[in-house]
Amino acid sequence: MLNLAAFAFTALLIELTPGPNMGYIAITALSRGRAAGFALIFGIALGLLLAGLLAATGLAVFIQSNDSAYQALRWAGVLYLLWLAWDGWRSANETSPHITDTKSTGATYFRRGLITNLLNPKAAVFYIATLPQFIDPGRETLPQSLTLTLIYVAIATAIHAVIVITGTQAGSFLANEARMVKIRRALSGLLAVTAIWLAFSTAR
Repeated sequence: MLNLAAFAFTALLIELTPGPNMGYIAITALSRGRAAGFALIFGIALGLLLAGLLAATGLAVFIQSNDSAYQALRWAGVLYLLWLAWDGWRSANETSPHITDTKSTGATYFRRGLITNLLNPKAAVFYIATLPQFIDPGRETLPQSLTLTLIYVAIATAIHAVIVITGTQAGSFLANEARMVKIRRALSGLLAVTAIWLAFSTAR
């Protein structure tokens, strides 16, 4: 139980650190509303879960040890985040958060959340480098890995849900169209900066 509590606290601190998920969730919630925001975080949750399952079965270890595979995944993730930042910037003044987005569906945001995390090498590195520290060597490894993965996904999803709810309840502050455009572009800029930081921080 001590290991679980320590892991949960570590996961909480990691998820409270601003990263690509937070930036894009904020953009989506502010501009497209709660439904799109929750579709996005469900996709993110599935991506985190799959990354944990891959790590538990050893595929993530292969990616981590194979430089070509790691670099391909790393740059695909960076470029995808840059594309999301550009998409958010150029469409900043297309709609307000109170207007239905007819161009994108819930499935679109779900897919974006999923792809963002499947292409994020930091998720795989977390499961490989951090999670094993909380494994009890005296017990079977796989069940523990799955349990810790589920805890991490639950904590991440809860934090992401708070971001969506907070963003969509901003109400009158976001009613000003000019202010909304500035906020979306600022968040898009931060997402681009995060992508560049990810490129440097995951370099070997």
